[in-house]
Amino acid sequence: MCLGIPGQIIEITNVNHKLALVNIGGVKREVNIACIVDEQHPPEACIGDWVLVHVGFAMNRINEQEAAETLQLLQELAAVQAGTST
Repeated sequence: MCLGIPGQIIEITNVNHKLALVNIGGVKREVNIACIVDEQHPPEACIGDWVLVHVGFAMNRINEQEAAETLQLLQELAAVQAGTST
């Protein structure tokens, strides 16, 4: 199973290599945004976008509500996992 984690692009770190800094639940990571950019949506236009990140790549853009719902579900799963592992 593949898991994409929602994050918000906060900075473009390298336009030529299509790299951006993404805030994922308070943790900032550099990810590749090549999969979500094109002529209509260049790297510079990605700041503020919510994306699903998987293995260092922003796989697709999502809306803020979808990101919030997914983050909430992941927090609930973590809480359940923490409760059953003791």
